[in-house]
Amino acid sequence: MAFSVENLAQSKAFRISPTDTNYFVMLFDHESDRIDNIFVIEIFRPGGATPPNEHAAAHEFFHVLHGEGVARCDGKTLPISKGDSLLLHPGSEHVIENTGTGKLYCLTVMTPNEGFAELIRSGEPVEVEADDIAVLQGRNLTDQR
Repeated sequence: MAFSVENLAQSKAFRISPTDTNYFVMLFDHESDRIDNIFVIEIFRPGGATPPNEHAAAHEFFHVLHGEGVARCDGKTLPISKGDSLLLHPGSEHVIENTGTGKLYCLTVMTPNEGFAELIRSGEPVEVEADDIAVLQGRNLTDQR
């Protein structure tokens, strides 16, 4: 296969735990594309955050597509907003938190996968909402009415 295309409206989305305030829209991973990394859109509800976590061997990349928040890593806190990118090295404990009034959307890539795709896919399926698709397609939320 030379390339893959994922349609956001048909993508599968998962919440790892029922109490999580973020969920993941699966784009590309080993199950779908036989690759060693994972590409997802991570969506944080207002006030939502990842639990503190770190990865033994993987680099994790976040690119903010929409919204605002803070990134905490190894004792430092930085504001993040649309257009910002963040690269976390293996062993860096981190938290991404949505501090805005709307959802925070990040393209998240982890290389290598280090079991992240399997963890996400083992969670509960959730619906990709109409406002998510509108934001990810670059439309204003009022355009969908």
